[in-house]
Formats: sequence, C-alpha cells, structure tokens
Amino acid sequence: MKIQAVKGTRDFYPPQMAVRNFIVDGWKAASKRCGFVQYDGPIFEYLQMYQVKSGDEIVEQLFNFEDRGGRRLAIRPEITPTLARMVNQQISSLPRPIKWFSVPRLCRAERPQKGRLREFFQWNIDVIGVEDVLADAEVIYCCLDYLRSLRLTSADITARISSRRLLAAVLMNIGIAEERLASIYPILDKKPKIPAEAFEEMLNKEIDSAATVQTIIRLMNVHAVEEIGRIVELNDAARQAMQEVSRLFALLTLMGVGEYCRFDMGIVRGLAYYTGIVFEVHDAVGELRAICGGGRYDNLLSDFGGPHMTATGMGMGDCVLEILLREKGLLKDDTLPIQRLDYFVAYADAGLFDRAVQVTAALREKGFSCDFSYKPAALGKQLKQADALGAAKCIIAGQELTAEGKLVVRDMSSGTQESIPAAQLLK
Repeated sequence: MKIQAVKGTRDFYPPQMAVRNFIVDGWKAASKRCGFVQYDGPIFEYLQMYQVKSGDEIVEQLFNFEDRGGRRLAIRPEITPTLARMVNQQISSLPRPIKWFSVPRLCRAERPQKGRLREFFQWNIDVIGVEDVLADAEVIYCCLDYLRSLRLTSADITARISSRRLLAAVLMNIGIAEERLASIYPILDKKPKIPAEAFEEMLNKEIDSAATVQTIIRLMNVHAVEEIGRIVELNDAARQAMQEVSRLFALLTLMGVGEYCRFDMGIVRGLAYYTGIVFEVHDAVGELRAICGGGRYDNLLSDFGGPHMTATGMGMGDCVLEILLREKGLLKDDTLPIQRLDYFVAYADAGLFDRAVQVTAALREKGFSCDFSYKPAALGKQLKQADALGAAKCIIAGQELTAEGKLVVRDMSSGTQESIPAAQLLK
C-alpha cells in the first residue's frame, strides 16, 4: 500500500528544507537585530486555553483529541495563548519590557488552499509591558525590516494600519452599543474578501439603521486619518485614538519605513481580543492573503488569569511569503545551496581510504563541515561528488604526497591547488 502525505502538509526534501531554512534564518536574524529573544512551548495544550481566547467555535478549526486521562487537548494553531500562559507563570521574575520571538510549527484543521495549509511555520514577535505606541512601532518596524532585507520594496508590499480603539470610539459615537462591537468586527474584517453587495447585506442583517450602515461603509474606505472627522463627529476618545495613530506613523517614518505604511480603516482583524493598533502587510497588487498581521492585545494576559498588562505583537506565516518571493523572482531554488561543505576529502587510490577517514575526522573535530566518498572511486568521480555537494575545497590524499606528510588542497571554484603539510593544514 502506497501512503501519501496528508493533504495540506509538506514534505521537506533537502531543496525544500533549504527554502525553509532561508526563511526561518531570516526571521531569527531580524528578531535578534531588534532585540527580541527566542522562546518556544509545547506542540499541544489544553483545548480550553484556545476556547478562552477565541470562543467555542475555535474547536472546529483545531486538531483536538482526548488523552488517556480524559483531558481535552489540541495541537497548537497559534502560539499567543502559550506566550500568555508562560509569561503569567513567571510574571514577577521577568525583566520588562518582555520582547520575545518564536518560530513554531502550527496546525489548523482547515481546507487547504493557496497560501493556507493545515501545517505551517509562523514567525511571532511580541512586546509585553509597554503601553506607549512605540511598542507597536517596534513590532511593525521589525516585520518590515525583515521584508526589506529580502529586497521587497514599497512598490511590492504595503503595511496597512488602523486602530481598534479608534474604530470602537467612532462606532459607539454613531450609535453602536459597546456590547455589539464583538459581533460587528468579524463582519468588517470580511470586507476585502467579499463583494461590496454581500458586505452591505451582512451589515444590514446586523444593524437596523440603513443610514448607519452607509456611514460604516464610508468609514471602511477611509485611507487618511483626517478624513474620519469629515464623515462622523469626533468625541474625545476618537481624538485621542487619532493622535495615537498619528504618532505611530511619525515613529515609523523616523525609523525609515514610513514609505511602506499607510492608514486603512478597513483593517479590522477579526479576533475580538485586539484592543488598539492593528495592521496587516499585503502585496501591493492585492492578489494574495495577508503576508502577516497583528496588533495590540492589552487584555489577553488577564484573560488567562494573570495581571492586566499591555501587549502587542504579530505573526507571519511562511506559505504566503514564499509564494510572494517566488512571484517577485526573489527566491529561486538554484540560488539556495542544499548543503555547502568546507572540505571534501578525496583519495587517489583505495589504499589511502584510511588516511581520508582520518583527515576527515580531524577537520570535523576542528569544527569544519567535511565529507568523503564511502566507496572507492576514481579521483575524477570523487571530484565530481565534491562539486555536487557544494564543497568549497577538496583535499586530495596521494601516495607520494602522503609519504612526504603533505596533502593537496584544491579550490573548487577556481580549480587552483597547492600542496600543504598535513600538520599545518590540521592546525
């Protein structure tokens, strides 16, 4: 019986592993540049933890099961709840601000489609314990700094930024009750993904006033903060939220990424736990899902039984990012070596096999990546193997040279070679 990989998952053969490492290594480097430190947690948690954050409806979207002790568990679909749990457990001893990043493997029981698989990797960065909008700027900057390092320009991608605090203040000011906001946010979040007629129809089912629906539609199309005041009357809460947004954009400009950013009232983020700045990064054409998204979640730690502490963060999956990089010609398989050796040790005849093994082991002990041919082969064939493995240099053990205590070191890119005393080489 031939068994296939589960739909929505990926096999990482060496070429695909090279792509994955390229993406993940870049995430780690960008995180460290911006002062974040790495953490991780278990691949499964109590199901209740995800229900606390996202409600009972999340159960259908998870791979969940009952263990032998009758406990309901779930394979993690995200790592933010794990972050909240971990921080709460050691809250009194953690230095502030808490700047952590993680690159977890996640699973979601969804229908596989372009840019969205059942199993994927996600880059998460979070800043906990900073109320100032500077923390939001740091998260957005770190994200854009990474994307910029991939040679994506402001013509390729856009960070679309809004504010839940501003949206809530405006909606309540036009008559939407605070307790109804949680049911309206998911509708507003669907606006870019469905036809305008369907969006308006969904709003009409939720809101009785046709005039209010039209006002909301106009608000969702706003792309400059100052335009909001021309549509609705502003209260103090809305003005304060607008000042916060304006300061965020000033900080991002100061950080050198302002050209990538624009205000977009239509960015809502469907999850109810966001409380302030929210953002998504999209390809400029708008043909793909969001490359990443995030925002401020000031109540999550307290929802998990901890103290009230402000937090902001974002998540970026590898699937959409890889699609975008390939479409832009910035990621090609032939530019990513599967493996690169420092040395390959060849031997001129089978009698020198033991010497090749000895030299290989000595180089490995010194910290170099090194390999050799497991089966006796002609020297030319061994040199081809060294080239196929991406070896920078090939060391050749020959009968007459070994007798003199020397080895030939061949530069694989230029073809030049020289004889070096073995003792000197192994130093």
